[in-house]
Amino acid sequence: MDSIAPSRGGPAPWFLRFPRAVPLSVFLLVAAVTGLSVFSIEKVEGERAATQHAEASRALAFSLERRANSHIGYLRAVAVLLGSPEPIDGAKFRQYAAQLRQDDTTTGAEGIGWAERVDRSRIGEFEAQMRAAGQPDFTIHPPLASDAAFAVPVTYILPDTPRNRRALGYDMHSDPMRRLAMAKADKDGKPTATGKLVLVQEGPGGTKPGFIIYMPVYTGDTGSLKGFVYAPFTAQSFLDSALPSLQHREVGVRLYDETDQPDRLLAAKGRQDLSGPHYDTPVEIANRPFVVSLIAPPLPFLSEMSLLALAAGLVVASLLSTIAWLVTRQAAEDRMALSWLEEQASIRNSLTRELNHRVKNTLANVLSIIALTRRRETDLDTFADNLSGRIRALSATHDLLTNSNWGATPVRAVIDAELAPYVKWGDHSVVAHGPEVELAPNDALSLGLALHELATNASKFGALSAPGGRVEVRWQMIAPGLARIEWSEHGGPPVADQRRRGFGLDLIEKIVAHELRNPVDLRFDKDGVRCTLIVPVRAPAVFRMRARQAAMEVKRNGTTPSNGAAPDGAARKARAS
Repeated sequence: MDSIAPSRGGPAPWFLRFPRAVPLSVFLLVAAVTGLSVFSIEKVEGERAATQHAEASRALAFSLERRANSHIGYLRAVAVLLGSPEPIDGAKFRQYAAQLRQDDTTTGAEGIGWAERVDRSRIGEFEAQMRAAGQPDFTIHPPLASDAAFAVPVTYILPDTPRNRRALGYDMHSDPMRRLAMAKADKDGKPTATGKLVLVQEGPGGTKPGFIIYMPVYTGDTGSLKGFVYAPFTAQSFLDSALPSLQHREVGVRLYDETDQPDRLLAAKGRQDLSGPHYDTPVEIANRPFVVSLIAPPLPFLSEMSLLALAAGLVVASLLSTIAWLVTRQAAEDRMALSWLEEQASIRNSLTRELNHRVKNTLANVLSIIALTRRRETDLDTFADNLSGRIRALSATHDLLTNSNWGATPVRAVIDAELAPYVKWGDHSVVAHGPEVELAPNDALSLGLALHELATNASKFGALSAPGGRVEVRWQMIAPGLARIEWSEHGGPPVADQRRRGFGLDLIEKIVAHELRNPVDLRFDKDGVRCTLIVPVRAPAVFRMRARQAAMEVKRNGTTPSNGAAPDGAARKARAS
């Protein structure tokens, strides 16, 4: 809104001379207060979410540690029972495991095993002893290294499943990771976990990571190392058993060996596609450090409280700005009313020029039809009938254009309007099929005239003149801005070889082809007439002369001409449609 001139009593107040300043200042002030409030709310919400997720990460670490401690307690109990001086056989090991209710306390582990320490000199004797005890294929593998003084083969393992039997006889002392954990367990005298490894139970090519917890067993009278009772874990099963309820939470959890590096990842659970912050919590499992990483969901752009504050601020800012705008707007109503009257005058002038243009075009088409029809017809009645039909066709298409405000007209609507009289007849059929295609007004008029001539010819000599005749009209887009319309007749009388060239043929091949700016392919085949028209599909220039558009034309071209006509730009837009 332009600044308002001062009144007779003196200069106008500043808020009238600059009407935009008041509402804009009010809006910016309230928006600034709202933005500061939202910032404070988001900061508090972020700190609260970080505290909650950090606490959740610690709770998950505690759950894992508690699950590991339950296995460690079980290993300690079995180690005490196995510490007697008597040799340990399979029956005694199974008895001890059954007494401690293995199935109820070792959820998440592959089971429990016994690995006896066997000196190099006793390997052959030990293998023969195990084969005689019911394991005919027992062999310590891999063979001992030249510098190895003893082996620690898997002697027994429960439960006795085909998966666990793969580990029998495997010398765990031959693997550096297992050997290091066993040496540490023997030195400290307490359960010790290995780092990331793949269990022998996985078989050749296995890739699932896991770990093992070793508990040393000493002979009661001498205190020498007798072997290790151990629990093998598949890391994913261990994580699933320790966190059974995690699937109901929108977080992700990862378990790492020592550090949260990708190559140290043991298992993952929950949503792994989240991009929120990570909360790492160290946890010690059997004398070895692990890391539990909780992946939180990303924080929303704005919390519910921030959205409420933002909505309230916008409402208040809008309300106050509206009030200020209404107060300052009152002073400019006279100028707006005057501008509106000028716009209305421009609209009336544009509509008058457009109406004159449409009437002249229609009269020119009628005169052309009369002149060309008169040249071809010698009988007055035939002249009247043909002229009446062609003018009705022009009128039908004109009605379609009027209903669409002389804008874009669908091809199907033109076809339906011209063939409507023939669809009602019961002894023949008319089929029209094609996509949604809209034509400019002049192209729709030309298509309507062509269809009328084709339908008239079909009703007199072609498919629409005989029972069982059928007319098909199909159209499709063949290129951007071009549509092909195909007329074909079937089931009518044979087309005569000798026929008089009438006005309809000239109208289609010359006038319509000229108006559509594309040649027309019209063939009189023996079984029926076939016609192919290429019609341009232009962007619709819809005739919408509203007050705002007229005002824009006036501003663009200057004031309204003295003769009352609309500006040239508006007239050109009206004629283009």
